Amino acid sequence: MDDKAKITELLQPYLNDGQLYIIDVQVVGRQGGRIKVTILVDSDTGIQIDECADISRRLGLEMDESNFFGESPFILEVSSPGVDYPLTLPRQYVRNIGRSLSVTLLDGTIYKGQLESVDENGIMLLIEPEKKSKSKKKKEADLSIKVPVSGPTVVPFEQIKTANVEISFK
Repeated sequence: MDDKAKITELLQPYLNDGQLYIIDVQVVGRQGGRIKVTILVDSDTGIQIDECADISRRLGLEMDESNFFGESPFILEVSSPGVDYPLTLPRQYVRNIGRSLSVTLLDGTIYKGQLESVDENGIMLLIEPEKKSKSKKKKEADLSIKVPVSGPTVVPFEQIKTANVEISFK
């Protein structure tokens, strides 16, 4: 079992019976020098800095006592993923229903729209029609260019490469 899997296993008692969930665990600097462990956790209602600090203190103490990295010093950071971190789990999508997303598919297609719903298979985006000039519409008609998708669009999870919440300051 690698360090990431071991840390994920150690984290389980601190997740409040599934109220919190792990977004990512990263371990860097294992080949000599200081090791940095970064853990991103979240919940369906958001996570407070106090909760991150509590997990960090308790997990850090457990890792110290068990000599997790032997004699190598390490830094442990536990935080929330932040609004700019890509959505990776269905639970994250549910929490962002009603917000604007930018979704990049495995084939490179990019959809931008409002997240309408989420189910076990994927998401439903309400994609706004692209505003085009008359000349662009005519050119697409003449060249049989693929018309961009608009309206309610189902996007299966297995087709999503990345999905980010679009931040708007309007």
